[in-house]
Amino acid sequence: MKAKYGLILFLAGFVIDIFGAWLKITHITFGTVNANIVFTLGSFLQILAILFIIYKIFKFKKFKEFLNQ
Repeated sequence: MKAKYGLILFLAGFVIDIFGAWLKITHITFGTVNANIVFTLGSFLQILAILFIIYKIFKFKKFKEFLNQ
């Protein structure tokens, strides 16, 4: 798996957090899905992506080829 997928995963978590903020501001719920669940999912994706990127940085020493490894 390439490191750019970790960046995509981080951005997906960021977008989910933005959606959660919108839900929190407007007090909208979709069945059992509320803002807290969306925030938790977005934060989990961001943490997972950061851990994956850190793993990639420590595994591959060549920084120029970082996104292609």
